[in-house]
Amino acid sequence: MSKSMVIKKLLTVLLFVFVVFEMQAQRIKAIARIDSTDVLIGDQMNIELELEKPKDIRVDFPEIGGTLSEYVEIIRKSGIDTAVLEDNKQKLLQKLVVTSFDSGAHRIPPFRFKMYYDGRIDSIESNDLIIKVYTMPIDTTRGPTDIKMPYAAPVTLKEILPWIFAIILVAASVFLIVYYINRKKQNKPLFSFPAKPKVPAHIVALRELDRIKDEKIWQKDKIKEFYSQITDVVRTYIEGRFGIPAMEQTSEEIFDSFAGNPALVSDKAIENLQQMLPLADLVKFAKYQPLPDDHNLMLINAYFFINDTKPIEVNKVEKQQKSNDEEGQEVTLK
Repeated sequence: MSKSMVIKKLLTVLLFVFVVFEMQAQRIKAIARIDSTDVLIGDQMNIELELEKPKDIRVDFPEIGGTLSEYVEIIRKSGIDTAVLEDNKQKLLQKLVVTSFDSGAHRIPPFRFKMYYDGRIDSIESNDLIIKVYTMPIDTTRGPTDIKMPYAAPVTLKEILPWIFAIILVAASVFLIVYYINRKKQNKPLFSFPAKPKVPAHIVALRELDRIKDEKIWQKDKIKEFYSQITDVVRTYIEGRFGIPAMEQTSEEIFDSFAGNPALVSDKAIENLQQMLPLADLVKFAKYQPLPDDHNLMLINAYFFINDTKPIEVNKVEKQQKSNDEEGQEVTLK
């Protein structure tokens, strides 16, 4: 093969490669836009890099450092956003925020994008940008002037709100510490809840007597337990109603306690009590076998003692209610 033929084939291959890359370059568009070309020194500008390309071609955005030129600095840059277009194309966008602290006209050189196609590497460039940076106008006819004092901006609610929260938090913490120390000194729990209203002693006693009457344990040969339960109810009632430690006293000591203050109960109530307690002591401690009538008498005396000695206000209300019921019955019978 002659030398001229080799040169001819080589030129043909190079031409083919050039045509292919030129066609791809025509299919790929790289554009740089800026929102303002005339700015004051120190102002910020937004640059948008836009790239349109086929989806099957890889194109890398330029690696941008901290500056775009000697006089233009980058403040921040965004990520690369991708949008799908028609004809199997993609649009890639990246935004830059830049500024300049030097007056004059500054050129931002084209942005170079690397393109990979069929195992080859090429590049495509965007357009360049020109910005004009102006300084603040100075009136030289006025001569030197004083420096302006700092401007006192008004305090906003957003600025003082954290301080308000901090003061409230500190005050609450101090209050809790003082409260905790005082409760500790008084040997009280940190938090206490209001106590439930105490049920009157006569109501508790009557409920217990109703329970004993309904259970009828004396019919199950539990005579001693029956008498013990009734006397426990009566003794507990005496403690709650009169403040006499009846659960710890003997029957004689209970009688002596009432004898020392005869105004507490009536003679009839004492008589009922004297029928109950000695009989219960005989059953519990002397193995005495009471008669069936004694069981009923024991229960009746307990009911009578409690109803006769419960608080006066309760007795008055119940007697008035009973009187009203009787009057109503008389009227009905007439």
